[in-house]
Amino acid sequence: MMRGAGRTLVSAVVATVALAGCSSSSGSGGTGADTGKNGDTAPSKAAGSAAAEKGVTLGGAGSACELPVTFDLAADWKPAAVEVEPGSDLAALGEQGPVTMVCEVDAKPAGNIGYLRVWQGKPSDDAPRAVLEAFVTADPNAGKATYTDFRAGSLAGTEVGYTVDGELLDEPKAERAFAVTTPDGPVVVHLGGLDSQEHREMLPAYELARKTLKPV
Repeated sequence: MMRGAGRTLVSAVVATVALAGCSSSSGSGGTGADTGKNGDTAPSKAAGSAAAEKGVTLGGAGSACELPVTFDLAADWKPAAVEVEPGSDLAALGEQGPVTMVCEVDAKPAGNIGYLRVWQGKPSDDAPRAVLEAFVTADPNAGKATYTDFRAGSLAGTEVGYTVDGELLDEPKAERAFAVTTPDGPVVVHLGGLDSQEHREMLPAYELARKTLKPV
């Protein structure tokens, strides 16, 4: 797995997760209904958000995070590579299902509390939906997942919208992720948020990433 400059240790990631309260990164399998104000789980609804202003392109050689894919980031979103130390006590927090966190894009400089996180796995024959379902079911606090297939140029992918609940949350919050497979392994891009309102405000940035996705 390739990672660019500006790496952050998983311990630092955990600290920012605890502060933002937005890192339960995936949801359970199963298809659910629209959850209204507590979080719309239908991935297609994100397309109705206003378009985000383009910033840098992530994923290519020399970018903050070198990946098997590239995509555009919204203006002022700040990426940093993440290094998960194998065998450390915190390593499990940087791994979810078949993938490991390799990049974190911070929305705070753009005025929101949340992250666009990129996860990558080892090469396999698993389809994007199988990878995404495994990613989602690895979070015991998630539910009401709705899956949708999509294409981004030559890449076939699957997207999921779902909700995450927990003792520290007043109500379930919406989260989204999409997955594609590449010869270098599957890639999952996930958007959380402090709450469902923050999540909705960040959807244009997420949509920009999905719609500009290209293989390297």
